[in-house]
Amino acid sequence: MTYPGVLLKSSNLFAKKELGQNFLCNPKAAEKIVSLAKISDDDVVLEIGAGLGAITVHAAKKGLKIYAVEKDSRIIPLLCSELESAGVDNVELIQKDILKLNINEIDRGVKGKIVVIGNLPYNISSQVLFRLVQNRALISKAVLMFQKELADRISAPPGGRDYGRLSAVMQYCSKIKTLTDVGSNLFFPKPDVESRVIEVEFVDFDYNLSLDQEEFLFQVIKAAFSKRRKTLRNSLASSELKIGKSEIEDGLEVAKIDPERRAETLGVKEFVALTLALWDR
Repeated sequence: MTYPGVLLKSSNLFAKKELGQNFLCNPKAAEKIVSLAKISDDDVVLEIGAGLGAITVHAAKKGLKIYAVEKDSRIIPLLCSELESAGVDNVELIQKDILKLNINEIDRGVKGKIVVIGNLPYNISSQVLFRLVQNRALISKAVLMFQKELADRISAPPGGRDYGRLSAVMQYCSKIKTLTDVGSNLFFPKPDVESRVIEVEFVDFDYNLSLDQEEFLFQVIKAAFSKRRKTLRNSLASSELKIGKSEIEDGLEVAKIDPERRAETLGVKEFVALTLALWDR
């Protein structure tokens, strides 16, 4: 693995802050992340943000096929060079914005599901997670690196400031496990924040919601947290749901939820109950 600073300088390139580019520069850290992902030799892997190949190379030595997605066309030649130097030939590069990639078009191998890995840029981390939730039927698990603050929010329980829309959505359909922390000194350029690697295992908790009802659940969660300092009665009534205040109050009563509560106090089961009560209205 060539040090990212040296690699970029050799081609008169620089890390783009607007793309959230902080390249992992410690091969042992990259190897550890791939090891924790427990990739098997028949796994098809989708890597989000391949960068300069730190994680890609190790994943390629473990998995059957790696689809490495990288948006920045400037660094693709450097990435190809690193993969060639490492002697791996089971990586297919996809030069594309991950938010525009149709995961369903990827050949998912004999298992029919993929493992997702990646060091996610902070500015699109939440959007990527929502996309993965939408496509979770195609994914067995995701091992992702986030800014530590965001990782804490994903796994935060109800009742605190960290618990929010992303927490509720992720906990509705997955089990979250912290795998390891990664210090800022292991990146180039060095970021101002610490990072954390988590595993997201998508699970069917059998809430018995139709696809339309699930989509409505996500809208209810979004509406509830849109004005999180307001009570549920007021935040839902003034949201994009376009449901009248009396219907909101009826729904809260049916779901046995105090209308004076705030969104951050509701667990997933309560959001599901509220969704079903409002769905009937």
